[in-house]
Amino acid sequence: MSFYTSLSGLKASQTDMSVISHNIANSATNGFKKSKATFSDVMASSLSTDPTKQVGSGTVVQQNRQNFKEGNYNSTASALDLAISGDGFFAVNNGGNLSYTRNGAFQVDTNGMVTDAQGSNLQVYPVDQNGNVTATGTDGLIGLKLPETSGAPVATGKVTLDVNLSSSATVPKGPFNRTNATTYNNSTTTTIYDAAGNAQSVVNYYVRDEMPEGSTTTSWSVYSFVGEQPLRVGGTSPQTMTFDASGTMTSPTEAVAFDAFLPKGQATQQSFTLDYAGSTEISSVFSVDGRSQDGVAPGTLSGVSVDKYGLITASFSNGDTQALGKVAVANFNNPEGLRQDGNSYWSATGQSGKVKLGEANTSSNGAVMSSTLEGSNVDITEELVGLIAAQRNFQANAKALDTASQISQTIFNIRA
Repeated sequence: MSFYTSLSGLKASQTDMSVISHNIANSATNGFKKSKATFSDVMASSLSTDPTKQVGSGTVVQQNRQNFKEGNYNSTASALDLAISGDGFFAVNNGGNLSYTRNGAFQVDTNGMVTDAQGSNLQVYPVDQNGNVTATGTDGLIGLKLPETSGAPVATGKVTLDVNLSSSATVPKGPFNRTNATTYNNSTTTTIYDAAGNAQSVVNYYVRDEMPEGSTTTSWSVYSFVGEQPLRVGGTSPQTMTFDASGTMTSPTEAVAFDAFLPKGQATQQSFTLDYAGSTEISSVFSVDGRSQDGVAPGTLSGVSVDKYGLITASFSNGDTQALGKVAVANFNNPEGLRQDGNSYWSATGQSGKVKLGEANTSSNGAVMSSTLEGSNVDITEELVGLIAAQRNFQANAKALDTASQISQTIFNIRA
């Protein structure tokens, strides 16, 4: 009988060392929660057994109890590194099933989905433009996706350009050639947008014209290009700007309406007007005194922020902001009853109770911390001391087993 008693002690000590070794191995795992093996004694008895003469039959593993004490919090540079300060778990879609984790090291995949290292998508509640949750419960969850752009593109229809062309400029020599800077006096570059929101560059070249001797007016030829395409008015290029003796522009008297052209990479033609209304010709150097255009490009994603309530907000290069969702925080009546699935995942069981989903920093749910990761809650010193104790227990049970073996051998050697 003592053989089996000592054997149960050996198995218990081995289990204890396995649990402690698992804790130590995951001391650097984000969101890991340590466990502790607990044991109970085994007693063999019946109604007729004298309680003062009962002898124990060894030990058995009672449970491998998880400890959900918070780990240390470490600051990072990524806004999508999240931690929960308090109770709760992040919910992720793991192959179509909900899993729960305290490891908030999230990243963006090639499709713009926010996922963890295993590719599971972070689950959030949908919100309106003010950040108010619009659906709740398990069925209300959606995967968090970061949009690439914000706002609808608008093709440029009007450009305003106020320039001063120097009255002391000389007439260039030779015919105009945009690749030869000696054949024009000055140039301007203006960014416009096509119907898809793509930027296009309009380059205007200003060439002072030869005027009859004694003329009180001056004129300038303006050659305009979008990329490699020359812009024309009624099929004609260049356009002409004229000024009187005081430097006031006398023509064109209204905005120049260019013929339609096909922007590079687009299938739809575009046209726009160019208004020189504020342009002058005085003796100072060439300058651009004003420039504007009415096209709009969609804003590109420039940043993401997450507040303590789990509200995720994206900001864009055009100044737009967009609320994308609220982090869903999962909680359980008995977290110690959760099943460990590996990869820092837990799943619900009958012992944990059904999942209770809610918003962060409300009721019993902890607050979300951005640019922060929760480390393991393993105390290396405590675990090493426990490992030594488990090893000593193993050695003691092995010694008891050896002693029982020696006693048996002595009995076998008794001769009549």
